[in-house]
Amino acid sequence: MDTAAVVANPVTLDHIPAGAHACITRIQGDKGLARRLLGLGLRVGSEISVLQQRRRGVVVASAGTRVALGSSVADKLLMQPLDR
Repeated sequence: MDTAAVVANPVTLDHIPAGAHACITRIQGDKGLARRLLGLGLRVGSEISVLQQRRRGVVVASAGTRVALGSSVADKLLMQPLDR
């Protein structure tokens, strides 16, 4: 995988389809959001799988934990899709 492509083409979590895997590359939010996500087990570098895409949010799994995120949070997570 070309690392330049990782930086150049980030996608927000709300654009990752259900069943896909991705890695969190950046959190576009304040430290409070980053802390809340860390409490849920999500941080930069975490690999997630998208379980459901809903109209007002997304359900993801990471390290054996399922987490439901609202669309406002999903829109602030920049992801790199993974080939699996």
